[in-house]
Amino acid sequence: MLDQDSKIDTLVDDDVLDSLADLEGNKSETIKSARASVRIRVKSKVIAQPGNSSNRLKLKIQGVTGDISAGGCQILFPLPLRVGDIYWLTFDKTELKIDAVFARCLRCRLVREDAYEAGFKFFEQVDLSDAIETDKNDDLFG
Repeated sequence: MLDQDSKIDTLVDDDVLDSLADLEGNKSETIKSARASVRIRVKSKVIAQPGNSSNRLKLKIQGVTGDISAGGCQILFPLPLRVGDIYWLTFDKTELKIDAVFARCLRCRLVREDAYEAGFKFFEQVDLSDAIETDKNDDLFG
């Protein structure tokens, strides 16, 4: 049986992230231009827990970001999350200097048998100006 860290390492597979980037590229130009902010491709460990503090200990799942913007992010998880639910997202500050945020899960889709992509919208805009090291920046649409 795989431990959680080896499952996360499997999720970080560049092929999965490249496949998601290809899917993103298939969207119409109208949808891309409607985005409120630039998306930055970055890999960072993240912990998702229920947004309600009384349920915080009921679920704690680790994933890895695929991209992030001031308004939300894309995260790969080993299990699916519930669309519409609110989560407390805590990012690994050694990779992404962002405080924990509340976010709503807008979508969750199967990428492969052991990987689910979830899209989140933050409740408040996040300042990314100092959050990411320059060598880790990779604009998807820039």
